[in-house]
Amino acid sequence: MTAVGVNSPVTEAEVFAAHEGGKLSVAATAEFHDSRALSVAYTPGVATVSKAIAREPALARRYTWAARLVAVVTDGTAVLGLGDVGPAAALPVMEGKAALLKEFGGLDAIPLVLDTTDVDEIVETLVRLRPSFGAVSLEDVAAPRCFALEERLAQALDCPVMHDDQHGTAIAVLAALRGACAVLGRPVTRQRVVVSGAGAAGIACARILLAAGLTDVTVLDSCGILVPGRRIRMNPAKAALAECTNPRGLRGGLAEALRDADVFVGVSGATVPEELIASMAPGAIVLALSNPVPEIHPTTAARYAAVVGTGGSDFPNQVINTLASPGIYRGALDAGARRISDGMKLAAAEAIAEVAAADLAADRIVPHSLDPRVMPAVAAAVARAALADAVPDERGDGPGTGPASPAPR
Repeated sequence: MTAVGVNSPVTEAEVFAAHEGGKLSVAATAEFHDSRALSVAYTPGVATVSKAIAREPALARRYTWAARLVAVVTDGTAVLGLGDVGPAAALPVMEGKAALLKEFGGLDAIPLVLDTTDVDEIVETLVRLRPSFGAVSLEDVAAPRCFALEERLAQALDCPVMHDDQHGTAIAVLAALRGACAVLGRPVTRQRVVVSGAGAAGIACARILLAAGLTDVTVLDSCGILVPGRRIRMNPAKAALAECTNPRGLRGGLAEALRDADVFVGVSGATVPEELIASMAPGAIVLALSNPVPEIHPTTAARYAAVVGTGGSDFPNQVINTLASPGIYRGALDAGARRISDGMKLAAAEAIAEVAAADLAADRIVPHSLDPRVMPAVAAAVARAALADAVPDERGDGPGTGPASPAPR
């Protein structure tokens, strides 16, 4: 395991060298050292397994890799901070996501970059590919299309589906807020939170905070605070969120929203002036999570805030979806879940916060993403929540049933 700490700057040459030939390969788990081994692992022996699965499809979970295989899917329309760069340019990122699921979750994963932005076509493609995988991780799909796509896939597929940019980020934010409030001795549910950004991550962050019991959450996009009846640059997801946020009835922009606020969550890429952070309540919490450039430099934010976090690895308190997603998929597949419920997401956030609780400090409100304790804790909590929420597949008719077989490492 690499030492946990703040990374030193990397060079372009180092980056290109690390990506030469891609970041993934396929390794055999069966042996092919002689003709007998070949007969066992392939023909004629494999026919025995195929006939058994044909009679009892649930056996695919035990005798294939589908139960531990995650399809990492994108259309390349919202890649990192780069925007719509297309599927080919998205592939290095998807390879990285797949590698992280293997490294931290013990799960095999394959990147699928689709040369279409049509929701119907994407859904049809994944429905036809369903026997090949056990879960879908949607990545880097632009809002608002990502909301409809995730909902459609969750209905069409009998396996866990999660848009990681939405929910992985939101889970990490809730865990970070729990850690920060524990350090400061403040109740989480009484915080006044401002979320800057009403795209995929921002809307998911607001929703999970509301689900966790917070009542004073205000969300902004590039046109200002979301309020009911606003007509400029609204979509159904924003309109629905406007109905259940901003209980103070604030109007305007960041200046109006941030005045006396306790928490700032930035997932928009916008620049936040120093004086607006200074206008927040004493002992504020600032999570400026946009990559590669946060909304405000952490050193500047720390002049006014008691706790500061970013989405990058070059400062303390990296609040990143890698804390959540490997354990979520591991736990969901271990439990044989057919979907990922709100209860499973809340359980994941609580598990991350509990791991951090052992050595909490203002510069350690969440564990490091390389902390080996995180994934097992999240996976166990998610599996328990899946059972409590009654989301395992009870039909027993496919590779989405029963605990996942151990993944070779």
